[in-house]
Parts: sequence; C-alpha cells; structure tokens
Amino acid sequence: MTEGLEAAIDGVGDVTAARDDVVQRVRSHAGQIARELAVLQGGDYGQETFDTDRGKWTLKYEAGDIQYLRYKPRSGSETYVISTKQPPEPEPLATAMADYGAFVEAYNDHVASFDGVLEDVPTEFPEPTSTESLVAERDRIVGRIRDVANAMAGQLHRYDGDYGTYSTTVSGTRWELKWDGDVASYVRVGGEGGTYLVSQYGPPPAPEVRRYADEVAGFVEAFNEYVDDLEADLSTVSLAENGSQAD
Repeated sequence: MTEGLEAAIDGVGDVTAARDDVVQRVRSHAGQIARELAVLQGGDYGQETFDTDRGKWTLKYEAGDIQYLRYKPRSGSETYVISTKQPPEPEPLATAMADYGAFVEAYNDHVASFDGVLEDVPTEFPEPTSTESLVAERDRIVGRIRDVANAMAGQLHRYDGDYGTYSTTVSGTRWELKWDGDVASYVRVGGEGGTYLVSQYGPPPAPEVRRYADEVAGFVEAFNEYVDDLEADLSTVSLAENGSQAD
C-alpha cells in the first residue's frame, strides 16, 4: 500500500528556471519595444497589435514600461508571455516563442511604415499677432472696475461689517460683490459659474470685459440706491428718552 509513496518525485526546478530565464529575456527585449512605441505614439500609455502568419501579438505599455505581451495563435488559447501576474506555462510559452521573431519583424515593419511621413511638411508659419495692446487695454478697464469695487467695499466695510457680500440685479443678471475689509475680494456676474470681473486670480477674458463693462455703471447706481435707502430708513428712527425717578 505504501509502494507509491516511496517512489521518487521528479522536480520541476530546471523547467521553471529555464522558463523564468526566457521570460526575463523577453521582458527586457519587448520592454525596449514598448519604450520605442511610447516615443513613437507620443504618450506614456497605450497598446499596439501586430499580426504574423501564425497569430497575433498585443503589447500594452504604461508609463513607458511593458505591462503585458499577449500571444493569440491562429488556433488555440492565448498566452500572456509577459504579464503582471503569474508567468506562462512552459508549453504555451514555447509555442509563442516559435513566433516571437515574426513579432519583432512585424514591429519593425510598423516603424518602417512611417518612413517619409513627415517629408514636405511645412515648418514656416505666419507670425502670430501680438495681444500686447489688447491685454493692456483689458487690464486698464479691469483696473478701473477694481477701483470702483474697492470703493464700494470700503463703504460696505464701514457700515456692514468686516466682510460679506452685496448683490443686486442689473439688466436681468445677478451681480455680486464680496468684500474683505475695505477691499473687494471679487465682483462676479451671472451667479455660480459666472464671470469674475474682479478676483484674486487672473483677469477675465477680453470678450467678457467687453460684454459687461457697460453695465458696471448700472451696478454702481444700484449700490448707490441701496445706500440711499439705508440712510432713509435710518432717518426715520428716533430714540425716545425713557427714564424713571426714584421716590
């Protein structure tokens, strides 16, 4: 009953060592192809498939390094010669390696297909028009809007606290000024996702300045009416003197 247990068991060390050696060599060689493809295609991520007489090879790379090399023969199951998981079994690996040279030739043909593709491509271009004067005028107008907004912020700071927002509607569009101390943090037109005519970041595009610049006066007029209404309300408040006399 125990005769089978006494039989020698063949080790697989030589086979797996040979398999691992082949995989390592392919990883190094195909890794070079992956890097060349990344340079050719202009990105760190991608994949390319190459057809041979015996099958189809797909190489995927990420960050310029090979992720997997998959071989799909004309008949039979596909084999991941290189992968991030387990190594292939020796027999499917041997089948794939019999076609590896054809894969490299297919890659070389792929690269050669780009020969001359950039010949006669023009490299002389029209001179770009300078935006210097446009930007200077945009900045001048935005600077004036900022001056007005800061003046409004100073008044709001005086009678309405250290920070807050003032909003109104001009020509059917919401305008909002946020102040922090006596400085305008922003002037936004159009609510959330609208245009910031004044902000702590960059200036708005010139077309947006053109669109809203004529309405700044209406914004200021609405603010002045708001202040006048406050003053009128305060003028109606009287403080009656109340007191009591001791007996």
